[in-house]
Amino acid sequence: MACSPRPTRRLVFDVNDFDETLPAPFDWDVKRLAASFAVAARDNGFPDRDAHTAARLAVYSYRTQMANYAAMRFLKVWYSRIDVDEVTRLFDAVQPKAAVRRRRQDIAKAHRRTSLKAFLKMCDQVEGQYRIRPAHPVIVRFPVELYPGVLEELRSAVALYRETLEEDRREVLRRYYFGDFARKVVGVGSIGTEAFVMLLLGDRVDEPLFLQMKEAQESVLAPFAGASEYKHQGERVVRGQRLTQAAADPFLGWTSGIGTHGSAIKDYYVRQLRDMKGSMSVPLMDPHQLNYYGRLCGWALARAHARTGRATVISGYLGMSEAFDHAVADFAIAYADQNERDYRRLLDAISAGRVLATAGR
Repeated sequence: MACSPRPTRRLVFDVNDFDETLPAPFDWDVKRLAASFAVAARDNGFPDRDAHTAARLAVYSYRTQMANYAAMRFLKVWYSRIDVDEVTRLFDAVQPKAAVRRRRQDIAKAHRRTSLKAFLKMCDQVEGQYRIRPAHPVIVRFPVELYPGVLEELRSAVALYRETLEEDRREVLRRYYFGDFARKVVGVGSIGTEAFVMLLLGDRVDEPLFLQMKEAQESVLAPFAGASEYKHQGERVVRGQRLTQAAADPFLGWTSGIGTHGSAIKDYYVRQLRDMKGSMSVPLMDPHQLNYYGRLCGWALARAHARTGRATVISGYLGMSEAFDHAVADFAIAYADQNERDYRRLLDAISAGRVLATAGR
């Protein structure tokens, strides 16, 4: 979960990470959420009773909030938001001062995460031109000399991307010109896929726009839930995000191109690299704070699912008892057990030389 901006530039709390988005049973998302809290609790050194409680409260929040959405008119559900300022006021009244101070720091950090901030941090001026500064191994210069046609491919990809945006967003992009681009390593789940960061520059030095192009492959859910109705995997990601997220990136779109290492043309989705996005500091939370965060995440997931128009069906299935909450929390603990077994096997494989690993930050 993460903080994202509304068009009014007010932060909302919402779901994120849509690479695998695909219509599938709702409980898959709920189980994944609960398992994440069980794993996080153990990673923080909490006993299993606290891990179970955090997972159970996340599911409880999902179930009860879904019941609330089921009772609402659909348009009210569609326009509903979890405003960060509202959540902050709610949590400030029930949490210790240290947690309040840390959350305010997280929110302030999200406000500072803008394209201009990224520009000042990531770019140098070279012979009168702004260039993205390499930061190995996370950001590396793209070897243009090895791919003489890549700049033309990039121009075509940008043109295709522009056509996936609303007309007003296209008008905004017309005010920018190409500055530079580079490869950028992203999350663990995306290792092995292509990801680029592209610098666009406006008429003013202090008016940059950073876009990220991220390769989109077929969802890992497809073998179990069926193929997407969208042939373009970038469009699959974008459509899913626009449907379920209250504050989607206004520059979210998709494109194709930039096939490297002799590969075929790839599908990508495009978004802003940084635009007032942030997250909570889970490793610094105590059990009570993790419980509050779990309830907030359960609420956000319920709101996202309710936007698909199925709140009454889901709520009717879950009912009013806590049986579902406890069952999924039990699953989360079992998942955490398996997660630890897998990690130990990885460490054994590294020790035995079957897997090569380099320690470092």
